[in-house]
Amino acid sequence: MEFPDDFNQLELLDTHGLLIPRGARSSWTASKDEDTDVEEGDRSEEWYQKKEEALKDKPDELVLWAAENNRLSTIHHSLAADPLLVNCCDEDGYTPLHRAAYSGHVEVVCMLISSGSQVDPRTIDGWTPLHSACRWSHVTVASSLLQHGAELNAQTNGGLTPLHLAASYTSTSKTDSAHILELLLSKRKLIAGLRSSSGESAADVARRSGPHYFLFEMIEDCISVLPSAGTF
Repeated sequence: MEFPDDFNQLELLDTHGLLIPRGARSSWTASKDEDTDVEEGDRSEEWYQKKEEALKDKPDELVLWAAENNRLSTIHHSLAADPLLVNCCDEDGYTPLHRAAYSGHVEVVCMLISSGSQVDPRTIDGWTPLHSACRWSHVTVASSLLQHGAELNAQTNGGLTPLHLAASYTSTSKTDSAHILELLLSKRKLIAGLRSSSGESAADVARRSGPHYFLFEMIEDCISVLPSAGTF
């Protein structure tokens, strides 16, 4: 699927959000005969062990799956056998760190970084793990990534920053959505006025898509209005 340079990524998220991998609910590495409808909380240890057995000869896929599913011991054993797996990726450029960030697994995030994972690897769409954490309002993961030096103002190919994604109000929890914004807006080095390729700032996104625009009003005097992405 190809898009023009000026397409609105946030509109795409609204219309094609079901295609975005989101932790245990995604269909990554799933085969046609697997039960992908099983809820994460209903999965038994036997279920996980069968998955690991099915992927044992595919170390890249195993590590990616384990990061997504919070399987710390599996990741540890895999990286002990081949440390380079820490930075493996799927065909879309998602690394184990992306998957752990999408899924909200902070212990996995810390393990991967301590094992040598890049903090800001990019997918083919330019997403970093911090974008992934902010997309789903995983506050603890986002905080951990920032503590390890994640790029606060990183922009995707469409110019979206982690703040844009946090402002899009996509979490099912109003509290989490507010907290992820509070975390980002409290950072001294945040450039809140960065604009996407469609010309929107994060404040613009918050104004039209969620109930938390007042958080931007609180720091309005500190927001620097910068040119649209791609113009500098």
